[in-house]
Amino acid sequence: MGIRIELNKPSKELTVTEPESVSSLQNGHYGVMRKGVIHLSLEEALYLMDIRNAKCYDEHSNELLFNDLAYLLYSKKLMARYFTYKDWRDRGLMVRGIEEARGNYGKNPIKKYPSGKFTPPKCSIEGLFFQDDMVTIIDDDVVGKELYENYWLGQFGSYKAEQRGKLSKLDIYETIFMLRHCGLHLKNSSERKILAYTKKRRSDFRYMYEVYEDWRLRGFILKTGFKFGTHFRVYFPKASPTKTGDEWIHSKHVIHIFPRSSKMIISEWARAIRVAHSVRKTFILAIPGAKRKAKARLDFLLYHRKNGGVEVPGKDDPSFAMLSLSEEEQIGGAELAEAIEAAKRIGLDLILAISDRETSVTYYRVRRIELPGSKYEYYEIEWEQP
Repeated sequence: MGIRIELNKPSKELTVTEPESVSSLQNGHYGVMRKGVIHLSLEEALYLMDIRNAKCYDEHSNELLFNDLAYLLYSKKLMARYFTYKDWRDRGLMVRGIEEARGNYGKNPIKKYPSGKFTPPKCSIEGLFFQDDMVTIIDDDVVGKELYENYWLGQFGSYKAEQRGKLSKLDIYETIFMLRHCGLHLKNSSERKILAYTKKRRSDFRYMYEVYEDWRLRGFILKTGFKFGTHFRVYFPKASPTKTGDEWIHSKHVIHIFPRSSKMIISEWARAIRVAHSVRKTFILAIPGAKRKAKARLDFLLYHRKNGGVEVPGKDDPSFAMLSLSEEEQIGGAELAEAIEAAKRIGLDLILAISDRETSVTYYRVRRIELPGSKYEYYEIEWEQP
């Protein structure tokens, strides 16, 4: 006898009462048992109908197909939740509703980054700001070379060929940083004028610079991440722009800035992570900006593998909290920040589960970073293999 699911339309409850089915579902960790009756979530009922040939009937014994049930109990992002639930279950792993979370599980340790203190060089140097190009040129080759070799400020000569040319080029972030901290003077502009111009040209520039300055003052070197599809590539304190022996030093991290006030389509956001991972760089997400109210309901508690077996509800604590997303939807910085915060409150790392147009699911794990002295929170995002 197959599993019979009963829908009570007025209460929207999905239940299983037949004893053999109740026992089977309980052993498979489906639903919640109350007085000998299994109460199912919508995702669980749809999965049983899709995969285990369960039948669903209303209170008048009318059979309901998958779409009938989904239509009657439809809620926002239902298919994103269903496809991600199904994929995790299909891997032989347990998944439960987020409402079952109990207390703080203590499974989201903060990853600590080394941090020093950068003392900006004090110098009296003049440059020319090229507004359309967002670059400053310093033609004092002695000072320019010293800034580059000793502090990795600007690019002296040509990239990886310092002997070719005598100019030092400062990007827009280095320009403002040196105006603010190093005594740089411009022939044709000022910090105030540049900030006014960049605000018109790029609405999120203020956040970009704040993140740049936050890391720079803690001894990290930030350069353009253009080649890797992100905003900055990162070198750890004491990194040098010159060769060590016969090899150039390579960055191992990139930073992408996603302000709370911004929205981004998931496919574009995930693409930046994939590019970073393809070149073996750790992807760091920064979410600057004032905190704002945002709805970001977590979807599921995820159980993983252990000692050759799998974690099970009731016996083991969950390993992650899941936020289900689809390739075509947009997510806001404030929404993502709230989801991370919600996972943090229950002591779990967040898993971003993204269902693409073929319903294949990709998983990304979000880990918190501690950058000593920083007022911001940063996160490593890594591909996760269930």
